[in-house]
Amino acid sequence: MCARFFLFSPDEEIMRLFQLVTFPQISPRYNIAPSQPVLAIVQNQDEYQVRHFQWGFIPGWFKNPAPGQAMINARSETASSKPAFKNAFRYRRCLIPANGFYEWKSTGNRSRQAMCVRLREEPLFAMAGLWEQWQSPDGTELDTCTVLTTAANPLLESIHPRMPVILHPEQYARWLSAESTPAPQLQKILQTYPAEEMQVYPVSSQVNKVSHDSPDCLTPIQEQKTLF
Repeated sequence: MCARFFLFSPDEEIMRLFQLVTFPQISPRYNIAPSQPVLAIVQNQDEYQVRHFQWGFIPGWFKNPAPGQAMINARSETASSKPAFKNAFRYRRCLIPANGFYEWKSTGNRSRQAMCVRLREEPLFAMAGLWEQWQSPDGTELDTCTVLTTAANPLLESIHPRMPVILHPEQYARWLSAESTPAPQLQKILQTYPAEEMQVYPVSSQVNKVSHDSPDCLTPIQEQKTLF
């Protein structure tokens, strides 16, 4: 699962990784939560384009979604066939930049410890996503997105059975190319990211509050020591 993540890399670093010509100036985000706007990259003809989506996918055919119906995650194994996602999987795929994400580990007695998950060598990466445009009954248009998930690797499976699909840079073009990459080929790149290339460590419960959005969210409880 992926219910919170963060993105604080400088604009020029994001531009370089995703080979962008232009990029809107953004502020660092340390606690991005569902229903908030997220930055994503889509393919527009022969160029990559930066867009903002509301995090929480609403299928275009929903008439009037009830609170809580927006889907922040989609299972990569079934997204190509599920009615809610299959058209987006075929035609509307995106890359969602991140420096890491949070997960919560059960510690017993109904308590949970917030954990920060990052890559060891790559400070910036992309999660595979889908997007959709939904139109309300009054004609208002809303662009929404979801993060694809897959089975957790051995590092994370004791925390949660699912994790976001993290793509390698050489897979970006295939994922964004709606016309030239058949769905069966796409499934082959939606794999679990290697455990040995990731790290996870406990952080303060401050991240539990959506309103708390500062670098403090990333500070390890045990200074500079990872849990795994």
